[in-house]
Amino acid sequence: MEKISCQVLVIGAGPGGYVAAIRAAQLGLDTVIVEGDRAGGTCLIRGCIPSKAIIHAAERFETLKTHQTSHMGLKVEGDISVDMAALIDWKNVIVGKLNKGVEGLLKGNGARMIKGWASFLDGKTCNVTDSEGNKIAHITTDNVILATGSQPIELPFMPYDEKFILSSTGALDLEKLPDKVAIIGGGYIGLELGCALRKLGVEITVIEGLDTVVSIFDDEMRRPLERWLKKNKITVHTNCFAQGAEVSETGVELSWKDGEGEIVSESFDKVLVTVGRKANTKDWGLEEMGVKMDESGGFVAVDSQCKTNMRGIYAIGDLVGEPLLAHKASAQGEMVAEVIAGKRRDFEPAAIPAIVFTEPEIVSVGMTPDEAEESGENILIGKFPLAANGRALTLEAEKTGGFVRVVARQEDHLIIGIQAVGSHIAELSGAFVLALEMGAVLEDIAGTIHAHPTMGEAFHEGVLKTLGHAIHSM
Repeated sequence: MEKISCQVLVIGAGPGGYVAAIRAAQLGLDTVIVEGDRAGGTCLIRGCIPSKAIIHAAERFETLKTHQTSHMGLKVEGDISVDMAALIDWKNVIVGKLNKGVEGLLKGNGARMIKGWASFLDGKTCNVTDSEGNKIAHITTDNVILATGSQPIELPFMPYDEKFILSSTGALDLEKLPDKVAIIGGGYIGLELGCALRKLGVEITVIEGLDTVVSIFDDEMRRPLERWLKKNKITVHTNCFAQGAEVSETGVELSWKDGEGEIVSESFDKVLVTVGRKANTKDWGLEEMGVKMDESGGFVAVDSQCKTNMRGIYAIGDLVGEPLLAHKASAQGEMVAEVIAGKRRDFEPAAIPAIVFTEPEIVSVGMTPDEAEESGENILIGKFPLAANGRALTLEAEKTGGFVRVVARQEDHLIIGIQAVGSHIAELSGAFVLALEMGAVLEDIAGTIHAHPTMGEAFHEGVLKTLGHAIHSM
């Protein structure tokens, strides 16, 4: 067993951990990162990246189908089919490239990666074992950055077998396209995958316990998505709760309780369970480290510098709670590395963008109108429809009924929130969050020349609408 001593030990090479390790190494700190799987974590290996690859492939397939009859003057002759195994292989090539890229960045910046599973003996010491259970390293360190991420929540009465009862991970590795799938949970993970599978021709039924799907968004933002679900014949059962599943050689008999309290059963090829995620806090020695949990008991408690109650021990990303987003983890990882190096940093972002890659896409940055009013703000709201944007029409992005909505404080015109719904709208999120981070007022955006024809003009017009003088909308 190799004995290693370092200044910084990072546990987990996901988007938080690998960024922390790279930045720490760049700052001249002797850095070691331990990862049990492949570098990149959930986001790169079995989450954000593979799901977006499949979503893109599904969009391409749907587009090809529209050209079976003449559309835009273009026509595709013959049948159009999906080779799911080949699609998954293509997705895996993308994942592999990014995985190798992360490993190369770690090595190139001087951070040493050890493949194995860490188990802490105390706050600054751990053993690392390989996949066969052999101890391969004993590490002591001055500072620890915990970036262990999260995993899908499993229903106790419906455990994952990744053959018939799928987690999001299993859904991203389907070798054969099923005919009929039930999705338990109408949140963003379930609906992103549900929209993609529907475009590929799968019959989809969603079972959601709340009154609406994607309940994190308000009615106005949900409406275009709900219209798409209805138009594309995705069955949505709200106020319903899964009760159990009988698995056979041919599929799953799923039962749920409907809004009237009646038990309903239906047969499906697969059941995809997407009822949330939980932090990975078990089986690596968190208790031995003496680190305190937050009031919920599910996440590690940290301050504005991601420091835990134990000196020299930091926690970032999904391990410290909502929002469980890769870009939050990366930002925290970079900050912690700089804090350890002696720089003055705090994690106090003006906003963290949230994006759902459904059809249409949904973006939310900062406060919604309801949140602003609940906090006591007097607000101005401007909404600009994508149907009035030239570039949106050339991309057929207006068909979703999308829009850009700007929320500003009435007294000083400070922009405090931006929301948008529509095809391709996720690419505007950088402009939205930059406006909030820089403390932009409406006049700052109104006075900025936006290139024509671009989707970005919809943001400009949304601001003009908030000021009461949009050019291309009444």
